[in-house]
Amino acid sequence: MATVELRFSAQPEHVRTARLVAAAVARRAGVDEAVLDEVRLAVGEACSRAVGLHRSNGVGTPVRVVLTEEEKTFSIEVGDEVPGAGVAAADAAGVPGERDAAPAPAEDFDDAGGEDEMGLAVIRGLVDDVEVSAGEDGGTIRMSWPANPDAALT
Repeated sequence: MATVELRFSAQPEHVRTARLVAAAVARRAGVDEAVLDEVRLAVGEACSRAVGLHRSNGVGTPVRVVLTEEEKTFSIEVGDEVPGAGVAAADAAGVPGERDAAPAPAEDFDDAGGEDEMGLAVIRGLVDDVEVSAGEDGGTIRMSWPANPDAALT
């Protein structure tokens, strides 16, 4: 199992870099060329969501992206360090896998809550295998796609 980990400060301009790295690693892992645009878009949405959560909550730690190549699967985890954020949005988007946590107060997410739900809905539309979790240590969006490493070598 090969893993690439990327950490970047919560600045919108770094989201593009995360998309480019994700596409390059996905291609190397053997993800079908026709799916690479979906990978880029999904990673962009997940990273933009994490950046927005960090900025709106004053979190100074980096956004974390972990790209993992397994035998027949390529997965990406995008993590934020905002405690409890996104639980209500994950529930509203019908995304399984969230942990029990108290959502942040509504006044902190007046507009961000709608954007959060929309971003999760877009990710759900792009990726068949998605898990969203949120807890005391922050939230994670895990996405995976089928991969054929042998096809990448040819």
